[in-house]
Amino acid sequence: CPPPGDSYGVLPRPCHALVLLNPQSGSGRALDDFHAVVQPMLAEADIATTVFVTERPHHAHEKVRDEDLSQWDTLVVVSGDGLLFEVVNGLMERPDWKEAMKKPLCILPGGSGNALAASINYYAGYDHVAKKKLLTNCTFILCKGLYTQMDLVSLSTASGKRFFSFLGFGWGFISDVDIDSEKYRWLGSARFTLGTLQCLAKLRVYQGRLSYLPMAAEQGSSPAARDPHAPVTNGHIPQPAGTEAPGSPPPDSLLVPLGQPVPAHWTVVPEEEFVLVYAIYQSHLGTNLLMAPAARLHDGCIHLFYMKAGISRVTLLKLFLAMSRGTHLDLNCPHLCYVPVRAFRLEPRVAAGIMTVDGEALACEPVQG
Repeated sequence: CPPPGDSYGVLPRPCHALVLLNPQSGSGRALDDFHAVVQPMLAEADIATTVFVTERPHHAHEKVRDEDLSQWDTLVVVSGDGLLFEVVNGLMERPDWKEAMKKPLCILPGGSGNALAASINYYAGYDHVAKKKLLTNCTFILCKGLYTQMDLVSLSTASGKRFFSFLGFGWGFISDVDIDSEKYRWLGSARFTLGTLQCLAKLRVYQGRLSYLPMAAEQGSSPAARDPHAPVTNGHIPQPAGTEAPGSPPPDSLLVPLGQPVPAHWTVVPEEEFVLVYAIYQSHLGTNLLMAPAARLHDGCIHLFYMKAGISRVTLLKLFLAMSRGTHLDLNCPHLCYVPVRAFRLEPRVAAGIMTVDGEALACEPVQG
């Protein structure tokens, strides 16, 4: 039964889906699994597919940015989270992005991370599963044809880049694990376990300033910011009609330019040495990491976690083991802080460490979302 307050759309029958599939993702089984598991289920549900197999990075980005999408009722991504990041950002670059972003998107897990797929499985009330069972559950959700809204977060960097992110932004330990373990892709999700142990061995500290606008902050926010039921689209508060040129991307109404100090009603974290900073907007960081159990697809909230320097390796490992069950906050570790926010800014003191957005590596520089 869908949660109260969420509005759902229904895919038409018969339905035409454009399937974007990365044959290299995860341990390289996406295409085989699609033919064996997914296609028979979709055929039974009267969903016809056009399969587009990506051949290089940004291939899907260009396809959805430039293609006439009107012939398809839904876009289905069979991969890890990286391909969906390409698709979302390709759609947002279109002059008709407002219309294009109404096209229902579906994720079917074909990578090693599969965080969004695991999150949607969790929101749907299914048991925690992985691999083929997760793929089957997500395909079943597509076959049922119900879709709802999802928040996006707008991220901008000091060098002028702008991304739209559906999963999370990270710096420090978690991002190091994500990128350092790329060389073990063939292991599937076990690559993250190996990567975690390696990064624990050389535990690093990162220096920078973290600031945020708490969910509860009232001053200086518009009425829409205070009303939890106001429509929050793409991580910004809708502007009055007529304030933006048609086709221009949505404005970041909660943010001041990166060169200026954050507004007075923001909170600046007193500590400046971190093991990790992670801003997540879905429940799962990976198939086995339930990082933000309170998160929902459309809650208008960024779930900000940061870990202060001084934590021992043993405690850090305990937290990660607890995160597989979503019980890490129950450990009341004084080094781990969690705060629900509407916006954040991170300013590294030096360009050290890897930053990631939706699992993709970024250059280390000041960023806000």
